[in-house]
Amino acid sequence: MRPGTLNLITDISGLRVGNAADARLKSGTTVLTADAPFRAAVHVMGGAPGTRETDLLAPDKLVSQVDALVLSGGSAFGLAACDGAMAGLRAAGRGFAVGAARVPIVPGAIVFDLLNGGDKGWADNPYPALGRAAFAAAAVDFAIGTSGAGTGATTGNLKGGLGSASARLSNGLAVGALVVVNAVGQATVGDTRHFWAAPWELDGEFGGHGLPPVFPAAEEPVPAKRLGEATTIAIVATDAALDKPALHRLAVAAHDGMARALVPSHTPFDGDLIFAVSTGARSLPDPATDPFLLGHAVACTLARAIARGVHAAEPAPDDRQPCWRQSGP
Repeated sequence: MRPGTLNLITDISGLRVGNAADARLKSGTTVLTADAPFRAAVHVMGGAPGTRETDLLAPDKLVSQVDALVLSGGSAFGLAACDGAMAGLRAAGRGFAVGAARVPIVPGAIVFDLLNGGDKGWADNPYPALGRAAFAAAAVDFAIGTSGAGTGATTGNLKGGLGSASARLSNGLAVGALVVVNAVGQATVGDTRHFWAAPWELDGEFGGHGLPPVFPAAEEPVPAKRLGEATTIAIVATDAALDKPALHRLAVAAHDGMARALVPSHTPFDGDLIFAVSTGARSLPDPATDPFLLGHAVACTLARAIARGVHAAEPAPDDRQPCWRQSGP
């Protein structure tokens, strides 16, 4: 595997990502959309998810494609960001056709960032406007770190953030990942600057520090957040032509990347969730083995994206945690 040109999920042709954030709020929204509707599935491993319209992604449900996916801060309030993305799609004439009506299909998921030092005393929910702004900003190139839905994200010891990565396989297929890192666990090993995801790093993309010479002894972790305050939510994508059942299996496999990059992960305190999407641009060169290769590739790519999101986080006023870049030389 090798990283794509931008090392972003948008290295998969046709995908676009937009960010919108409010610095005073210390929160934001990220929208993934595409030039045309795309297939999607979802798998939840965490114990405290917050979602919208994920039931329709099941293989037996009527709708076969979606128009956008929303990742947002704001806890349950952030689910309203989907309304803003829907408004933007409707204005563009996009949506599931029901007679003369069109209904944009926009599943979403949220992270809890209500206690991160931002001003949450709004009179009107700000997330519909953030969702529409993020959709309007959707482009091939976009910022990671303290951006979009990662603006107010935190982890067990450092600021979290929005991460992304991509890879091209030897068979020509492409995979990518987009993630909001807001975990109970840590992306770094103990008190070091080394990332748990180091074995999967490509081209020094998050510092090239490798693994520490000595791992901390096995210990029982103490949660730094309370029940319901954490979640890592992600989207993995491929240009391979996969149906909804195959995409569900891809999302399942991608959770291995979360476990490689965050320790601990999938806790009762987290709402860990992964969407898997396909643009369907390429047929599988080898239908027997390519799903196996894709599962491994998305897990590795998601692990890299998680580390990149934490690595790229930037300090801001009233932060409750330091950034990785502030944690040592």
